[in-house]
Amino acid sequence: MGNGDLESWGSTKNRGAPPPAPPPASSTYHTESSDKQWTSWLVPMIVVANVAMFLVVMIVNDCPKNHNSSLEGDCVAKFLGRLSFQPLKENPLFGPSSSTLEKLGALERSKVVNGHEAWRLISCIWLHAGVVHLLANMISLVFIGIRLEQQFGFVRVGILYMLAGIGGSTLSALFITSNISVGASGALFGLLGAMLSELLTNWTIYANKAAALFTLVIIILVNLAVGMLPHVDNFAHIGGFLTGFLLGFVLLMRPQFSWQERRRLPADARGKSKYTVYQYVFWIISAILLIVGFTVGLVMLFKGENGNDHCSWCHYLSCVPTSKWRCDNR
Repeated sequence: MGNGDLESWGSTKNRGAPPPAPPPASSTYHTESSDKQWTSWLVPMIVVANVAMFLVVMIVNDCPKNHNSSLEGDCVAKFLGRLSFQPLKENPLFGPSSSTLEKLGALERSKVVNGHEAWRLISCIWLHAGVVHLLANMISLVFIGIRLEQQFGFVRVGILYMLAGIGGSTLSALFITSNISVGASGALFGLLGAMLSELLTNWTIYANKAAALFTLVIIILVNLAVGMLPHVDNFAHIGGFLTGFLLGFVLLMRPQFSWQERRRLPADARGKSKYTVYQYVFWIISAILLIVGFTVGLVMLFKGENGNDHCSWCHYLSCVPTSKWRCDNR
């Protein structure tokens, strides 16, 4: 890929402005005082890993050495040496060149399909187009991820984060064939999707059901709408969100409130089952859809199929053309 403008010319698809952190939902639970609170360490480690990876990318990028200043201007913040940024005309997010991102693992369909570099479906989650992109994603991760990790532990949140990121990368590679893509927004949207399904599957233990549901739905709709602007990889957002939404039904079930109240009683006096019938139904359907979705998506991708050939209108999900801008997301 060339060293074109990361945002204006579409050589790199930024995975967009991440979802703003919703207000903590723990105050809406009936069982707040009795719920076990985990210590959050995984989410801070993910933040540290992303920052460290960005520093590695900038060191490899080495703008003063590798950039021709006579073409597009000087590097930004040259006093940083090897960590200085590409010219703003090339990358307005204060980051590396698109060629550096491509070299270090950005998602590029042709390399995944033809070059058999499936690892890019994972590596792109840990790359960011610039300081602005990195800060926006990490701040959102802290607000969303820490709350979930405290409620459900690092194992389930770690599985959610990684699988949602891979789900977003897979859908992105299926529908965006001409640009490279980086960012953790697919994984972040997965956490947001999991929050929604967690609310639905644990409906009986919420006190302010309508308020919690309304808040989450508005946040989701606003952010998916923002993803329809040009040069934003909304397919990564959608793929991550759907993966996280289904995983939430599988991983984030809570016992019924009535069962939690009865668990202090002798076993023969409890009566109520731990989970409701609809929780089991959601679990089974979601597990099946996840297996089928990942299998079909990965098979289509590695067979070299273009998702746009099977859905003529789906490209509008990532960019809606207007008189103000054109779309180049196929």
